[in-house]
Amino acid sequence: MIYLDHAGTTLYPQSLLKKFTDDLSKNIYGNPHSQNISSKLTYDTIEHVRYRILQHFNTTAEDYTVIFTSGSTAALKLVAETFPWIPEGSRQPSSRFCYLTDSHTSVVGMRGITATMNVLSVPVKPKEILLSEKNGVPAEQGDCMTPHLFCYPAQSNFSGTRYPLSWIQGIKSGKLCPVKTPGKWFVLLDAASYVSTSPLDLTVHQPDFIPISFYKIFGFPTGLGALLVNNDVAPLLRKSYFGGGTAAGYLAGEEFYSPRPSIAERFEDGTVSFLDIIALKHGFDTLERLTGGMENIKHHTFALSRYTYTVLSTLKYANGAPVVCIYSDSDFSSPDTQGPIINFNILDENGDVIGYSQVDKIASLYNIHIRTGCFCNTGACQQHLGISNEDVKRNLQAGHVCGDDMDIIDGRPTGSVRISFGYMSTFEDAQTFLKFIIDTRLSESNIKFLSQTTVQETITQSVGSSILNDHTTNNNANKLSSKSIISDTEHWNNSSAALKTPEVSRMVSSESTLPVYRSGSNQVTVTNIYLYPIKSCSAFEVSEWPVGNQGLLYDRNWMVVNQNGVCISQKQEPRLCLVHPSIDLEQNIMVIKAEGMAPLSVPLGENTGKGIQIGQSKVCAHRVQTYDCGERIAEWFSELLGRQCRLMRQSSDFKRNAKQKCEKNQSAAVSLSLVNEAQYLLINKASILQLKEQLTERLEEPLQTEELIQRFRANIVINAMEAFEEEKWAEISIGTLCFQVVGPCNRCQIICIDPQTGQRNKEFLHTLSSARGRKINFGIYLMNQSLCTSLPNILSVGSQVLPVLKKNTEVQSPLLNEEKNS
Repeated sequence: MIYLDHAGTTLYPQSLLKKFTDDLSKNIYGNPHSQNISSKLTYDTIEHVRYRILQHFNTTAEDYTVIFTSGSTAALKLVAETFPWIPEGSRQPSSRFCYLTDSHTSVVGMRGITATMNVLSVPVKPKEILLSEKNGVPAEQGDCMTPHLFCYPAQSNFSGTRYPLSWIQGIKSGKLCPVKTPGKWFVLLDAASYVSTSPLDLTVHQPDFIPISFYKIFGFPTGLGALLVNNDVAPLLRKSYFGGGTAAGYLAGEEFYSPRPSIAERFEDGTVSFLDIIALKHGFDTLERLTGGMENIKHHTFALSRYTYTVLSTLKYANGAPVVCIYSDSDFSSPDTQGPIINFNILDENGDVIGYSQVDKIASLYNIHIRTGCFCNTGACQQHLGISNEDVKRNLQAGHVCGDDMDIIDGRPTGSVRISFGYMSTFEDAQTFLKFIIDTRLSESNIKFLSQTTVQETITQSVGSSILNDHTTNNNANKLSSKSIISDTEHWNNSSAALKTPEVSRMVSSESTLPVYRSGSNQVTVTNIYLYPIKSCSAFEVSEWPVGNQGLLYDRNWMVVNQNGVCISQKQEPRLCLVHPSIDLEQNIMVIKAEGMAPLSVPLGENTGKGIQIGQSKVCAHRVQTYDCGERIAEWFSELLGRQCRLMRQSSDFKRNAKQKCEKNQSAAVSLSLVNEAQYLLINKASILQLKEQLTERLEEPLQTEELIQRFRANIVINAMEAFEEEKWAEISIGTLCFQVVGPCNRCQIICIDPQTGQRNKEFLHTLSSARGRKINFGIYLMNQSLCTSLPNILSVGSQVLPVLKKNTEVQSPLLNEEKNS
């Protein structure tokens, strides 16, 4: 695995976990609010950790106080709620809340609290502060003591830009002016991203507030952060709520409350997460032992990012066009101005952006973990990608929300790709990532290689004083310039044409359907019917089958979950495809078979006994209610897969509805089983055959049509004459059954898994990407229009398929977030 999302969270070392669990097994830690021996041990250990945190930032308890929170977001919220704001309309000048536009969502979100207090929020662009610094225009001070707060990140989580720490004193002293207004300025330094790979010396730079999250430093524990508060400022904070452990005394029947004298205890409502706090001690110990300290981490991670940046920025197509567009405010010349983050978009030969969703999907085939989107930093995203405020609102109206895969709208990117390095990142990680970019973007006919001298100079300049392991040598880097690594480029082809399609079609279509039937004399029929009783397991092929309100009867009624109750798919466990369930309607049982295992019989009748365990889980972000199928079946699956797992069945008492928008612009509640998105998935054998030709050329070996069909995990296979003509249909009729076309299926890595062996081969997704362009669509989703109650609802092989065309067949059907094929 090549993990390149350390800005999201770094990884936890095994030794940290062992030290922590050994500690818990040898000591009893009680509630720190009690007075017994075990509780006293907890309290003393927590206080020791506070000192360790202050020591890490080169300060003491005389200057700063550590207030534990659930994370940096909670720390920011605490400041917004307790800062001594003076609202508009007061006799004295009112406060201002200013923040850098290149700030995390959690910083910008503070304005929601200040707005309720009638305090004006003022966004400040980085260039405005830099201009103020250059011109040296002092703030209006005078005798006015109105408190103002300026927030900025020590490091942009978007681009890795490191803003000057000298701003802290400049703003507090009045030499820098975020906004021209009289009063006293306080500074909040958002250090969550910065301190994950760099030291912060609070003796040299003394902001008033510093929010941090520990998982970004250690990887474990999560859900724990802190607010470091300058002790000179802490008495000014105003707190109204008081929780357990914060009161020195209070009365229940009278308005009387006296807070604890300790600043930390006054602001830590309830019992702190004391076991997680104890884990921090082992985090600091492990970090020091493995790296020698934050200064080493700073230079090591910068060396890796500078090398990667230099190679990326040099890659060109044969026509001279750059392979990537890098979003950065620096040239990666110094770790004081640039962190170990590289933000970019991949371009095609024409300069068009290839959507981040496809980049992420292809990277996953190489087991490379990256981050895509806007990274909870809309301001920086707008700045670097040239997205206007109107664009953001228009994209939201078109259906784009943070975190989705709607990466291109009207031919323009809505986000980008981010890689980031951590202290355990290696030079080989950087090389593997660069090889991935070269493999997938450049062919031998159009590559412009870096010269050996350029690569050598890059490594020498970048690695320098880093703490890379001895086995990392310049010879390793030279492998990047070997023509032998160039391959697998076709899967990016045709992306520029796809990019120019307005992504508004990503929403479920509202086109009007005309009663225009498919022309041509060739009859379309159903050739195969498959159901998948257990989600992500093998198909069960039938010649005819009953249809119910959720689709094919018993299709995806069961799923395998891990020990935490989370659904397992072939993405996590490819061997699920070797499990063969079949349904016997006459005997009313499901038979499960797997090589080397005794057959297993599961009754189809739902267990309604009093002892059944009803649980809730999620499938494709939708809540589902299931019940456990028992220990006997759990032991069978656990033995087969070599891990603790259980078989769950969807409860009939729980109705899972997916609101789908029909072609006739009407919303319909669709009842779903444990599918991801829709009731049925249909593929066309003509489309399969066209893809097969391209795959055979790439694989240079014969490929069976039946095997390829099974990879796409469809419910219905048809034999239309024209490849991909099914994407022009708005609805279809099969016998007495009528179906609405919901949209195309956007494919993922599951099609790379051989259904006979469970082995992966990334060529399948590569070839499909080459053939279909950016969104890698194959097959269409269907849902029931209505079921006839007077006739048997049976789907049969050989039945004629009557499609109804869309009004405008040139407009691509909508895409859905995930494919149904798991």
